[in-house]
Amino acid sequence: MRALILDGEALLESEDVDEIQAHHAAGHNMWVNLGERSPNGERVLREVFHLHPLAIEDVWNDLDLPKIEDFGDYVHIIIHGVLESDRDAKDVPLELAELDVIIGRNFVITFAGERGCGVAPVREEVRRNARLLKRGPAWVAHAIMDHLVDEYIPVIDAFDDQLDTLEARILDEEGNEDEDREIMQRVLRIKRSLQRLRRTTSHQREILLRLARAEFDEIPKEAMPFYRDVYDHFARVTDLVDSYRELTTSMLEAHLSLQSNRMNEVMKRLTIISTIMLPLSLIAGIYGMNFKFMPELDVRAGYPAALGLMAVVATAILYWFRRKGWL
Repeated sequence: MRALILDGEALLESEDVDEIQAHHAAGHNMWVNLGERSPNGERVLREVFHLHPLAIEDVWNDLDLPKIEDFGDYVHIIIHGVLESDRDAKDVPLELAELDVIIGRNFVITFAGERGCGVAPVREEVRRNARLLKRGPAWVAHAIMDHLVDEYIPVIDAFDDQLDTLEARILDEEGNEDEDREIMQRVLRIKRSLQRLRRTTSHQREILLRLARAEFDEIPKEAMPFYRDVYDHFARVTDLVDSYRELTTSMLEAHLSLQSNRMNEVMKRLTIISTIMLPLSLIAGIYGMNFKFMPELDVRAGYPAALGLMAVVATAILYWFRRKGWL
């Protein structure tokens, strides 16, 4: 746990609970970042800021879905960011990270775990220039959310690259059974990740919309355009997620259709071969019967005549198939 405290023009950093309490009582703007769960963190939330027990419980627990709750003196926001992904990876590794933001009259509290989304760059910015903290807690929260939304872009781009690669492979007519199975598994994994991402982003979009409308007293009117800008950026992210979900469904259908077409081609060839061989088998079966009184058995040219008949029949069938456009 570490607090950035604005005392006049001086920016202080402290981990001492009593010092944080004294500055809070004096009305100094501060940003408390809870790096991990600790006794000092518990004490700050309970004794310094007097947060509701349910809010404290939500801070320490991992929630699957975003939420926002107004407690009167402060508003508790739970949103999710994405951790940086390897764009060269075979599949897009989707890892969501919860971010808790509590905005009060003169304080903002954040908890994002060890790999927090959007917190580190804003913390360094405030250390270099305390302008954000001077303007108020809502501005610090806006900067964090802005960075969090920006971190979605590389992940969305990675999905785009992976889908383009899979689309090219699906349209490749030289696919084999192993490749088809691999493509199917990858498309299903991406679709599952996009479904999880959409479930989170759809709820999160509504939260950002409520903040952009300044439904809460902790968000000043002059900050509304900036929160609205964050909402607009995130709305584009959700639209891309929806479009990629539809694209994966279409790709899956196209892949299954191409597999079916390839199977139909195989069955067509086998059917043609079977159709040609059937009358030849009939001729061979007839002349393969060992009846004593078969007049053709005494014909000297019977064997080449039977082969010639088979050749004529096969040629006639092939010619008929070609006339029909089946070959």
